[in-house]
Amino acid sequence: MNNSPIGIFDSGVGGTSIWREIHKLLPHENTIYLADSKNAPYGAKGKQKITELSIKNTELLLQKKCKLIVVACNTATTNAIQQLRETYDVPFIGIEPAIKPAALQTKSKAIGILATKGTLSSELFHKTTNLHASGVHIIEQVGEGLVPLIENGQIESPEMENLLKTYLQPMLAANIDYLVLGCSHYPYLIPKLNTMLPEHVTIIDSGIAAARQTKAILEVYNLSAQEGAHGNCMFYSNGNPIVLREILQHEFSVEALDF
Repeated sequence: MNNSPIGIFDSGVGGTSIWREIHKLLPHENTIYLADSKNAPYGAKGKQKITELSIKNTELLLQKKCKLIVVACNTATTNAIQQLRETYDVPFIGIEPAIKPAALQTKSKAIGILATKGTLSSELFHKTTNLHASGVHIIEQVGEGLVPLIENGQIESPEMENLLKTYLQPMLAANIDYLVLGCSHYPYLIPKLNTMLPEHVTIIDSGIAAARQTKAILEVYNLSAQEGAHGNCMFYSNGNPIVLREILQHEFSVEALDF
């Protein structure tokens, strides 16, 4: 048994959508979450900068004795996880847009993908798309402006409403029946998206798959914590900690940390 924490990082508060699924599946595991809000969003940054930020976050989590690290950011996964795995001697779990299940299940043969520029332009994204979505019409949309609004607690703002209408319009015109959320911030938009999408459109994100993969890798490496106890969950933010506290519905304390 290994009671060291699972480390999780993202470019801000969005990766808590991944943390929630991990905590739900593995409530006995200790977790440490880093919200790198100071550098959000990662999606507009180049590969080198994204990799540098991912290394910085990884090294802080390793200083805190994390036994496994979840890169709870699609952009960081698609741009940096290969180098992280080659550099550090701990298992890494990455987050990728759930293209495969959407491509396998679509009946209209059209799916929408809402993601950051960094994810949509990455080599890993194109490789995954070519492998699993042959014969499917994919409408890609960069969600420019969405992450800053979420980071500032503006999910219900008129600006958010207008951006989402603009981004969904070409997808609906193409008759999509699946919308893939390719950024860990975007699951917080699901209640709003459900009011804007027809009933036949299914929304898919990566949270449950990431949690299952985390559980599987812990078992493979004999890193699972002792079951029964309730895990200790720690949260750090280098931005405004109030936003993260609100996202967590004030269930957990958040410590401001300059990193």
